[in-house]
Amino acid sequence: MSIMPVLWIVWAGVTAVMLILLAYRGTITRYEEDQIFLDAAASHQEKQQTEILERVTKINPFVRMATGATCVLSACILGIYVWDAVRHLM
Repeated sequence: MSIMPVLWIVWAGVTAVMLILLAYRGTITRYEEDQIFLDAAASHQEKQQTEILERVTKINPFVRMATGATCVLSACILGIYVWDAVRHLM
């Protein structure tokens, strides 16, 4: 049995996880402000922004791992196809 179908299935799964994580991070950061001018009456906004930042900080390592795994698997798939093409040309 060839390893290519297995690699494609694993790649699709990891890529799907990465896209789900990116979409989730996008929904979290939708209400994040770039700049806030806070006074004593707006302390709830500071709390909301801090919570958003904490959630994004928790999810970022998983996004990086999924992105790295997708890149490595893509390189492996491409390398196998190139190796196979060179082998058939020789």
